[in-house]
Amino acid sequence: MVRRGTLTVAYLLDTCVALWFFDGSPRIPAHIRDLLTEPTEDVLLSDISVLEIVIKWRLGKLHLDAAPSKCILPLAHKHLIEVLPLSTSAIFHLERLGDLHRDPFDRLLVAQALAHRLTLVTPDPLIRQYPVRTLWD
Repeated sequence: MVRRGTLTVAYLLDTCVALWFFDGSPRIPAHIRDLLTEPTEDVLLSDISVLEIVIKWRLGKLHLDAAPSKCILPLAHKHLIEVLPLSTSAIFHLERLGDLHRDPFDRLLVAQALAHRLTLVTPDPLIRQYPVRTLWD
């Protein structure tokens, strides 16, 4: 992972936050949007989110202007967001997570944030119950 910023904080976007960010949605509080658009901040999109987007798009649960393979990586690149691959070490963090959240994508994002010491940007109150750094409100 490349660190653009001088601080040790890097932000991992929850899938919904990434989609809202790409869409320019007002659902993201202004102070968080400002932080995520700072050129010195490291903002990451997980392969887990890419997988979730593709699955939901294929099931017809998510509308996009184009197929995910045509739009997600260009949007990430446009916004200077790096894609973070899923690692085995992150997967093994699942062994230690409690059953606070049933969504496997969210659990994997928590595990990935823990494995890489990332701050997870999420409005999800269930995710915020885990011992992971989060950013919202």
